[in-house]
Amino acid sequence: MPGLGTIVNAAAVVAAGFLGLLLGSRIKKNVQETIIIAMGVATLILAVAGTLSKMLVVQEDGTLAVQGTMTMIISLAVGSVIGELLDLDGKVNKFGSWLKIKSGNAKDEGFVEAFVTSSLTICIGAMAVVGAIQDGISADHSILFAKSVLDFLIIVVLSAAMGKGCIFSAIPIVLLEGSMTLLGVVIKPLLTAQALNNLSLVGNAIIVCVGINLIWDRKIRVANMLPALILAVAMAFLPFNLS
Repeated sequence: MPGLGTIVNAAAVVAAGFLGLLLGSRIKKNVQETIIIAMGVATLILAVAGTLSKMLVVQEDGTLAVQGTMTMIISLAVGSVIGELLDLDGKVNKFGSWLKIKSGNAKDEGFVEAFVTSSLTICIGAMAVVGAIQDGISADHSILFAKSVLDFLIIVVLSAAMGKGCIFSAIPIVLLEGSMTLLGVVIKPLLTAQALNNLSLVGNAIIVCVGINLIWDRKIRVANMLPALILAVAMAFLPFNLS
């Protein structure tokens, strides 16, 4: 059944959120703060590793070469400018504030931060896009099922430390993966090997910023960098290669 992967992914996030809240209620505040920092460190290391895996290439003579540098720099720079002009971060935060009120959590001071952080952590990446497209075209749920397991573990930890807002990150999961599933036939030809490589490269670079925010509080407007993902895919179709 097309769309099943998205349903399972969203359900896993919700279940993980409630489990995290149950565990979090038994954890002292200072321990919760340490967990957030630990998650930030883990996110940062994994994202850096993911970025380097797309940049470093072993040549025939055994030496390492770097690729995709200009693609990453241009995508992030131009994409961030576009995001700032559109104020995507502000819009995401306003949506989080609206959810906070409508869900009856108006007194939860950390709701918006929890929602934004968890949403960006689990929504950015090639697995969501490719998995959703495969789900829509061939009802192959394998990638989204694997992502559901990863997201479950991430949200359990984040919700235990940050609170209820993490549960609502299931909403952007449904919106993103659901739309990719519906548009799968149209989008699939655009996801060439180079496009996916660029998407993973820039996506991991953005997740590095999520890790930084978890460790040193929220200093980077990560949502404003999201247009870089679209630019990264578009740059795969340039008639010349960027080093």
